[in-house]
Amino acid sequence: MYKKFETEFAGRSLVVETGKMASQANGSCLVRYGDTAVLVNVTMSKEPRDGIDFLPLSVDYEERLYAVGKIPGGYVKREGRPTTKAILVSRVIDRPLRPLFPKDYRNDTSINALTLAVDPDILPEIPAAIGASIALNISDIPFDKLVGSIKVGIVDDKIVLNPNLEQREKSTLDLTVSATEDKVCMIEAGAKEVPDEKMLEAIKAGHEEIKKLCKFIQEIKSKVGKKKAEYKSFAVPEEMVKFVDELATEKLKEAVQTDTKKQRDENVTNVDNFVIDEYIKKYGEEEYQNNKSMLSEALYKAEKKAVRTLVKEEGKRVDGRAHDEIRPLSCEVGLFNRVHGSALFNRGLTQVLSLVTLGSVSEEQTFDGLDEEVTKRYMHHYNMPAYSVGEARPARGPGRREIGHGALAERALEPVIPSKEEFPYAIRVVSEVLSSNGSTSQGSICASTLALMDAGVPIKAPVAGISTGLFTNNGDTSDYVMVTDIQGIEDFFGDMDFKVGGTKKGITAIQVDIKIDGLTYEIIEEAFARTKKAREYILDEIMLKEIDKPRTNLSKYAPKIESIKINPSKIGDVIGAGGKTINKIIEETGVKIDIEDDGTVFVSGVDAKMLDKAITTIKSLTEDVELGKVYMGKVTKILQFGALVEVLPGKEGLLHISQISNERIKKVEDVLKVGDDILVKVTEIGKDDGKFSLTAKDLMKV
Repeated sequence: MYKKFETEFAGRSLVVETGKMASQANGSCLVRYGDTAVLVNVTMSKEPRDGIDFLPLSVDYEERLYAVGKIPGGYVKREGRPTTKAILVSRVIDRPLRPLFPKDYRNDTSINALTLAVDPDILPEIPAAIGASIALNISDIPFDKLVGSIKVGIVDDKIVLNPNLEQREKSTLDLTVSATEDKVCMIEAGAKEVPDEKMLEAIKAGHEEIKKLCKFIQEIKSKVGKKKAEYKSFAVPEEMVKFVDELATEKLKEAVQTDTKKQRDENVTNVDNFVIDEYIKKYGEEEYQNNKSMLSEALYKAEKKAVRTLVKEEGKRVDGRAHDEIRPLSCEVGLFNRVHGSALFNRGLTQVLSLVTLGSVSEEQTFDGLDEEVTKRYMHHYNMPAYSVGEARPARGPGRREIGHGALAERALEPVIPSKEEFPYAIRVVSEVLSSNGSTSQGSICASTLALMDAGVPIKAPVAGISTGLFTNNGDTSDYVMVTDIQGIEDFFGDMDFKVGGTKKGITAIQVDIKIDGLTYEIIEEAFARTKKAREYILDEIMLKEIDKPRTNLSKYAPKIESIKINPSKIGDVIGAGGKTINKIIEETGVKIDIEDDGTVFVSGVDAKMLDKAITTIKSLTEDVELGKVYMGKVTKILQFGALVEVLPGKEGLLHISQISNERIKKVEDVLKVGDDILVKVTEIGKDDGKFSLTAKDLMKV
């Protein structure tokens, strides 16, 4: 049955329609926010797959270009693989919802958000996230947490909720918050050095609006929500948990206490094998084979309990650090001569190599997407190969993890990248994770800052990244321990990965992953304080001691790029008929030339002399002849009464015979011939036709 619900959300009308579309999904809703419309459907498999030991949740945010009245480019003329933006939005929708499913639930569950119409003032990701929460709540899928999402910006130092296009362009903050009525369950932000306290204020402002939204979702749920379905529980039997705990807990506490990941894995494997042997002795091989997956889950829980007990109850981290202690740090720049910039950053066993490539502005990345962004001049790519974690598997290209981590590092560094006018280059940074033991995305921020400075990119300020973790008493956020600079095992078994990148002045990026039902303001505030202290230490004591400012000179292997400004009306003069003029310049000098609509011309090349020649040619093509100015001209034609002299490309003036010399001459040919260079001065310019006259008197000796 069709139902329509409406409320005001951040100053705009939010409309939710149910019972009209996609009737075969477990839950479905159409969310309209202004003229933006997103259809969200959720489905669940009837039975869990064999051998599943995790929640198989998939989230797909699908962009359709018809939503903005575009036909896809290329030969195929239809949407292909998800764009980077779509993948990132899918992750933003996924992260707050995943921890809120029942821990023993294993049915395949799919969330699909389809963009149907997009208003540039209202980005579709927020309606999509809200729709996901509503569709899950009104479905029979075992999910019953009310979750809302919102965008927060800062314009002229004022907090703005769900900013429009104009406000987004001016905003110093791009913050996404997801929350329940009482706790924040996801934070993702890009910011222009926003102070920690202002960031917390923005989070709180967003949360207050979400609280109203949660009441609206509850209203919809109460009127059209289905009864929740029964599902097969994958909870480990208490008898098995007790059996494993008695045998393994103390052994695992000893096994995990090492700063070497390989040794820890070996120690844990030995304990697991011991428990398995004891289980087979007691229950038999057949019983073990029947309960193999359950026993594996019990061993995982035992290791998790051991780590959490050490950190939370005994005040010990597995590698012996204090709760606020950072792993050993080191860095190095300028590792390779042929690349334009390079840096190696080490944090414990985590090692990231970042490399910078500078290119012409024509190498900017272009998009065929839904929002207002069409080009990207700064690009950050992140690779995490199998060898970085000691595994043997073939490379298959970047997955969602790589795309997400690369986007986070890019977001952290983008605010400090100089403008195109200051530094007329396209910039690509690639972070290669050589060894991974937690916080690789934050390591890539540090390594990339160093590599950019090594490349001579005049960044506004150096950026460092750090992550904090959380260990609660079974999700009780009033009873917790926080740790700085988490490594892999602490991320794996902890309750939070709170990643912050920033300068000394403020925050440039945040990404928060949690495994409990949410965070209190107290926890968020403490995380900000810890990450600020840590990133200042990393900058002052490690990074800036290796290189304290960007190099003044670029690599000799980097392209040389200069920009000039010409009158936009002269662009045609540079290009020429059918591109003849510009192609001739490129052919003669070997440079690249990029011209923008405002008359900015970027010229790039390896040979400095050729670069200068190209710029001189462009200037002369677009330069107007000036009255009284002296030029070195070239004779192009001899006339009976004088000569035509080219003073600028394509611009010829008349040098009358009487103006050739201070002395009287009978024939022009007696003094000049075609091809001669002659110094001349402009004496007259026609107001209507632009024709001009020249003189060589007092400038030439006959």
